Amino acid sequence: MFDLTRYYFSKVLLSAVLTALSFSAVAAGLSDAPEPFPQSSLQSSKDISSSGHLVLFSPIREVRNEIRSEVMARLPVMGTGQLFEINRDASREAARDHYVRELQARGAQVLFECSGVNCGRSNVWANQIFDQPRILGRDTAQDYTVAAMAGEQGEQWLTLVYTVTRGNLREYVWVEHLRVEPGALIPGFQTLNGRIRGPVVVPWQGGVTFRFDFSADDRRRLLEWVEEERAEVVLVAYTELKDNETLESALERSEQAAESLADVLGKTGISRNRIRIMAIGPVVQFASPDRQGNRVEVVVIRR
Repeated sequence: MFDLTRYYFSKVLLSAVLTALSFSAVAAGLSDAPEPFPQSSLQSSKDISSSGHLVLFSPIREVRNEIRSEVMARLPVMGTGQLFEINRDASREAARDHYVRELQARGAQVLFECSGVNCGRSNVWANQIFDQPRILGRDTAQDYTVAAMAGEQGEQWLTLVYTVTRGNLREYVWVEHLRVEPGALIPGFQTLNGRIRGPVVVPWQGGVTFRFDFSADDRRRLLEWVEEERAEVVLVAYTELKDNETLESALERSEQAAESLADVLGKTGISRNRIRIMAIGPVVQFASPDRQGNRVEVVVIRR
């Protein structure tokens, strides 16, 4: 029987982890922009140097021609902005997923992301935020991600990724990669000296037995993180809440899925005594389209 007391303890611990989640650089140099989506072509680029570059960390609104957002900052930055057109045989969703993986590989912390009308009006993003009229598109076919990362010497970087589908069905990606000047505070970004890496999101299906969408790249990256001395693996398990299903049942399903994934990790060489399971079920919700449904999010913590 599922231990409800343990569930509440896990929920509190997860909240602390999510609040403090941050990462350090991996082998790839943080000064380099993320690798472009392979099925895209560079249309234009520009240098960005500003003492007060506007970065949004919440949905945008326009009130009497004035930009409004609950969390936004004007930061001193230097970097680049690049506009890519996505090939017709690809999609902006695939491009978004590519950049998310690139950011994960660098140990980036996602500070905010949105999709569709939840982002606000595409017109405002294109013309007033990014000053890129070419990415004016449909409000229902856009998404935005902003992520931060810190280097070993405390330097801070931001990467902004905006994808959109225009009315003519052409699709574009705008990417800003920015070094934030020392001393500037990035909203929502906290560093823990690179002790935490992840999450690696592993969707699952099944009930009595479980099937995991766990790619070879994700396995390899996870093993590289775990090889660090004294690293602990936390499996944070989520479920969708079925019609007429009790919370206890959903939490129990999420724990069973995590236990099954722990067995899979054991076969790859990760000792079971280094794995901690936290069953969250449907209790914690995220706006990100990549963090929905039945899944286990794997986080590696260096002790």
